[in-house]
Amino acid sequence: MFDLTGMNALVTGASGGIGSEIARALAGQGARLALSGSNGAKLRAFREELNAGGGADHVEITCDLSATQQVEELVPAALDTFGSLDILVNNAGITRDNLAMRMKDEDWDAVIRINLEAAFRLMRAAARPMMKARFGRIVTITSVVGATGNPGQMNYAAAKAGLTGMTKSLAQELASRGVTANCVAPGFIRTAMTDALPDAQKDALNSRIPAGRMGESEEVGAAVAFLASREAAYITGQTLHVNGGMAMLG
Repeated sequence: MFDLTGMNALVTGASGGIGSEIARALAGQGARLALSGSNGAKLRAFREELNAGGGADHVEITCDLSATQQVEELVPAALDTFGSLDILVNNAGITRDNLAMRMKDEDWDAVIRINLEAAFRLMRAAARPMMKARFGRIVTITSVVGATGNPGQMNYAAAKAGLTGMTKSLAQELASRGVTANCVAPGFIRTAMTDALPDAQKDALNSRIPAGRMGESEEVGAAVAFLASREAAYITGQTLHVNGGMAMLG
């Protein structure tokens, strides 16, 4: 099950912690990847690592998601390389945290531009070739805070909630053409940043999670691989929460 052999995928933020595990999960199921990110050297090293594992010949496409022209050129570049695009994963995102009364306009604008607007542009660009092919999977990485909110993250929570609304709208527009659009919403995921936290702080975080631990990036990747599969054809407009029970949302 969940064999992605013969499918072409574009993953943004592909060299980051969660992004790289999403890429590994898709590649592990046989997909060929266009890996996108803003750090060309890091992206190239990751692409070489994936290709060294054998299988598909993955490619890298450097893109600064804050630059509108580069965003508009990303899906066409993937199509020029592969000839078709079956899977789009909107994973890239940034944070510019601060309390509302201290948040600068530029911090609001940057998060909305990269986390929300860039995803809209990529969804719009991918929709046409997917509709023509009568097959496609659009998976967008949101966050538990898009549903619950979080102090100091008004911009980030707004962007993530906006992604959910966009996805639901797009899902209704594309469903009759065999194209699905879904979200994966991680909770607390273990990263290099969380590993550096004091044990007391990590214990406090884990106490909020019924599973008693933070999630692993691989668990987010597995959720994306499922939603990208042919078997997930009857699932659209949904958010799959990967948070260990921290927020049990209907």
